[in-house]
Order: sequence, then structure tokens, then C-alpha cells
Amino acid sequence: MPLKLREGDPAPEFRLPRDGGGEISLADFKGRKLVLYFYPKADTPGCTREAQAFSAAKAAFAKAGADVLGVSADSVKKQDGFVKKHALTIPLASDETHGMLEAYGVWGEKSMYGKTFMGITRATFLIGPDGRIARIWPSVKVDGHADEVLAAAKAI
Repeated sequence: MPLKLREGDPAPEFRLPRDGGGEISLADFKGRKLVLYFYPKADTPGCTREAQAFSAAKAAFAKAGADVLGVSADSVKKQDGFVKKHALTIPLASDETHGMLEAYGVWGEKSMYGKTFMGITRATFLIGPDGRIARIWPSVKVDGHADEVLAAAKAI
């Protein structure tokens, strides 16, 4: 599914419930770099490896002036369990209504094993301190991805 946003576009605003309670929004990161990564389903093998890699690199991202936020359509309760089970250190937001997922172009028709269904494309957006999209990874392969995003965050 092709993404509709392009590098240089303003990042769409969002306000979502997050793990641990409360809400998180794009405005919370104003003036900082934000790695916004979308993942299909909490506590599945690929999503777990991706969340663990971003958690392990949290200090390096902070040193590069970047925050990391993971987003899926899972409930806050499911996100809380995912964070606790795997000792994740990055915030996770829940978009059960798919509004933000649609705004970023990552919610749509997918197919696997001959079945078609609606779901999330694993994609990552690097948002610059100016609130514009600096880099997009439209179809992520998990292994080595966090390191690649960290290098891009350091470069802007």
C-alpha cells in the first residue's frame, strides 16, 4: 500500500491514549526530532524485536536529540502488557479508531497467505524539529532498522 505522505510534508497532528495512562501528541515533541514507528500487532515476534531494538537504543536516540514513539491499533491494555512483558522503555500509543494510522497512510488492505484483511503497514517516519517529515521508511524489515533510523536521526 503506497504511503500518501512525502518527505518534506508537515507531520499530521495526533493525540492518542498511551501505555501507562494519559495521552501523547505530536505537540509533546515540538522542537525535537521524533521517530514515529508503526507496527502491526503488539507481542508478535517481529513487533517485539522492533520494540526491543528501539528500547535498547533509547539513550542513543536521546543523545541525537530524538524521541521514539511506537503506534499500533492495539488497546492501551494490550500495550501495557507488551511493555511490562518485554521491559520496553519507549512509549507506545494506541489508535483503535485508526484516525492517525489513516492520516499517516499506514492503515489499509493487506494480504498474507492468500487472505486479504485490513491492517497496519510496518513503516517509520522521522519527523524533524520543524514538524516536517525528514525521512520515511515505507516498508520496514525489522533487523537492523533501529540502527538505520538512529543514523538518520543523527544526520538531521
